[in-house]
Amino acid sequence: MTYVESTDVLVIGSGFGGAITAYHLAAGGAKVIVLERGPWLEPQEFEHDFKLGSSYTRAFDFVVGDGMSVLGGNCVGGGSVVYFATLPRAPHFVFERRGSIGRRMWPARITRDTLDPWYDVVCEALPIVPQRWDQVPYAGGLFAAACAHAGRTANPSPSAVDVDMCTNCNWMMAGCRFDAKRSLLLNYLPGAIAHGAQIRPLHEVQRITRHPDRSYRVHYRIVDDEDYRILHGEGAIDAKIVIVAAGAGATPAILQRSEPELGAMPHAVGRYFSGNGERLNTAIFDEGRIRDVLGLDRGDGVPYEAYQIGRGPTVASWDKLDGDLPEYERYSLEQLYFPPGLGTILAQVKDPIAASWFGVEKKEMLRTWKSWLTIFTMSEDDNEGVFGPPPETGNAHRMSQQMLGHGPLSYKPTKNTRRGWDLSDADVKDIMERDGLATVTPWTNDIVGAYTVHPLASCRIGDDPATSALDDTHELRGHPGIFVTDGSAVPGALTVNPALTISALAERAVPGIVRALQDRDVAVKYGAPSPTGFSAARRRVLDRS
Repeated sequence: MTYVESTDVLVIGSGFGGAITAYHLAAGGAKVIVLERGPWLEPQEFEHDFKLGSSYTRAFDFVVGDGMSVLGGNCVGGGSVVYFATLPRAPHFVFERRGSIGRRMWPARITRDTLDPWYDVVCEALPIVPQRWDQVPYAGGLFAAACAHAGRTANPSPSAVDVDMCTNCNWMMAGCRFDAKRSLLLNYLPGAIAHGAQIRPLHEVQRITRHPDRSYRVHYRIVDDEDYRILHGEGAIDAKIVIVAAGAGATPAILQRSEPELGAMPHAVGRYFSGNGERLNTAIFDEGRIRDVLGLDRGDGVPYEAYQIGRGPTVASWDKLDGDLPEYERYSLEQLYFPPGLGTILAQVKDPIAASWFGVEKKEMLRTWKSWLTIFTMSEDDNEGVFGPPPETGNAHRMSQQMLGHGPLSYKPTKNTRRGWDLSDADVKDIMERDGLATVTPWTNDIVGAYTVHPLASCRIGDDPATSALDDTHELRGHPGIFVTDGSAVPGALTVNPALTISALAERAVPGIVRALQDRDVAVKYGAPSPTGFSAARRRVLDRS
């Protein structure tokens, strides 16, 4: 017999959308349980190693689809544990995008101006701070110098990294063992626990069913700690409100698998997926040209050779984030560190005799990997991703003990999407190859198709029921009491890193979820401070509420 317990709120996922809502609802007096599919890793478990069973394979979820692969977090704290903590606000023009539907994608009540107070709250809670030029590592400085040489601007990115604590080890993608990166493990999640919320790792939600009294039952399986292909016992939890925040690659699978018992899903569930228009290029720099053209020197006679030193993206070029440009011609370029492994496999050689991603030429390219610079494009795509029927369990058919799976996502880039990629590729080549500084090649799409680390929009908010799964309060259409607050709720590509926008939307959704709980006779209130205490930003949103 399946063991059943009960709670006021059941949160699926502990990333930005789950942790933020769990904190505020628990602080407001609700009983909250958070189910997380991945493990709960302590700082000492964030290893500087690629071996099987290290944090690199335990904390990631890499799902290969048809034409698109998605890399995301799979641990308590979700994407905040494996992100690079670069958190810009989305440009104003993003909220006016028309995209593939030919009319404004975002709900009328959400603009950059109306979202700014919620951005402010998250910035103070993490906190997020601008970086100074004297805090930028070598790779960021090289990118900035190359941009300046090409007549382009570049700026340090806003970041949730305490640079005084950071060792510049560049292993933060596998979790920061020094607590310099402000993941959710340091703010919203401990705040939720302090108010009584329970966080349960290795609990994979399979489906949701409904009771006659408008409450829900969430069904889960226990995931093996070493082999994620193995599922153990099952259980269920009854809840008056369910918040789905499993990520844009997993939320659709849960809702689609629930449809036979829960009832018809909105048409947009599992459709309009966006990869945030992402694209990667590798620049192989000539050390001599760095010295002669840019005049750079580390002080020890070496111009650069420092790809591996630093902390992910620290410098971005935002010249093409111009609202006067046509849609699909707007994008940001960001210096990025992608560690050996996936990054070195997908980086392709220029004009190969045989394959572009392995062989003698690739071996020679890898010999100079310390002189690399990876440039990351975030552009505007056409929301062309569609999820097919969900797997029997989870969000993918697991292909290995950890990390790797094959999922039902299909993504066929349109001419609009390809236009953004082509324009940004040309820009990268113009900047990096000017005066012989480097040789640039895009990452290969031959192995895993396009790829994204910022999946969005597979269950998006909007005003039109035909093209959005959620209303502007994040409630699932036709299913009162189910809310979606992760990246899947974002309507489309943002042209910048999306974590801050996902977080601001989750903060904005909380008052509506509180009202839904109150309508179900739960004694809960809205008004808790940010997890780091009351702030001016929090007081402003409380005054508005």
